[in-house]
Amino acid sequence: MNKRNRSTGRPSAKGKGPASASAARSPKANASTSSSGASTSRNSEASKKPLTSKSSAASKPKHSGAPKRAGNAHYRKQEPPRQYKVTEPDELLNFLLQHLKSGRNAVKSILGRGQVSVDQTVVTKFNHPLTPGQMVSISKEGAVAAPTMSGLTILHEDDDIIVIRKDAGLLSIAADRSDEITAYRQLTEHVRRTDSRNRIFVVHRLDRDTSGVMMFAKSEEVKQNLQDNWKDKVQERVYVALVEGQVAKPVGTISSWLKESKTLKMYSSPRPNDGQHAVTHYKRLQSNREFSLLEVRLETGRKNQIRVHMEDLGHPIAGDKKYGSRTKTLGRLGLHARVLSFIHPTTDELMTFETDIPKQFLYPFRTDAPASK
Repeated sequence: MNKRNRSTGRPSAKGKGPASASAARSPKANASTSSSGASTSRNSEASKKPLTSKSSAASKPKHSGAPKRAGNAHYRKQEPPRQYKVTEPDELLNFLLQHLKSGRNAVKSILGRGQVSVDQTVVTKFNHPLTPGQMVSISKEGAVAAPTMSGLTILHEDDDIIVIRKDAGLLSIAADRSDEITAYRQLTEHVRRTDSRNRIFVVHRLDRDTSGVMMFAKSEEVKQNLQDNWKDKVQERVYVALVEGQVAKPVGTISSWLKESKTLKMYSSPRPNDGQHAVTHYKRLQSNREFSLLEVRLETGRKNQIRVHMEDLGHPIAGDKKYGSRTKTLGRLGLHARVLSFIHPTTDELMTFETDIPKQFLYPFRTDAPASK
């Protein structure tokens, strides 16, 4: 996951793909969560009965060598955590590198295993901000690992928002109350590991078969702020689309009025002002006789906008049978939300998240690639 540097001088961060995505820097970045639980004990009924007398020989323990801790034959003394006091503002990874005689990868592993706490709260994010007076503790044993998320990677998280990279095939949010795994459900479980009252709010969506960057809010206020000021807050939304056929024009703009049919399919109305106005800009990146790879920029964000406009262009998105595709080369929809750039709703920081073009989208342009079917 790449966060591109901007001429504005605002912070940026880099990473690659879903397996090694980095969190974008933000002064609001907070700690990753950890689960905890309390146990209770009960008096057994047996404890209320009178004790049976035993012989003195049986009641005395036999001592041989060092005494053992009762009830734990394999007892090993637990080492206390190492503690370091923060004296100046810093990021957690840099702080640990200064205090531990370990390499960068080793320190990241310690963080990933949940062995680091800041003021008694487990932290796994390497860019967690530290302030003077805080206490950083490093335990020998790691915390209970958080459940692995399926089909998504968290790119950035702070007190107000969560930015993720969603894989193709994962629903953003369920349309009904089914038990299907969604990005919304998994992120809700994630934030509730620290507080059962925490919630997640949908700011915008990606279709199930579209991959890429999307954002969720952590409060109703932040969600409303982003949605009410979407045109001002969102600076850039860039997709890559693998479409069928060779697009003739290197650049172009498609403008139409979108409506939804009774079968829930979007289409461009032939009459002006009949529906929602939608504007899509595209630039051809690569092409051959069978496919074209386009960079697509949204001026408006309507439902299925890119899919409808590519069909209108005469070059439907690869794998998009609903909107006219005839090929099955990818085994998925050839649409990926590559860039999301926005003004943070509370810090006013410009944040840009950029991901790599999926490798499957580039395969049709290899010289040894077989003909499509």
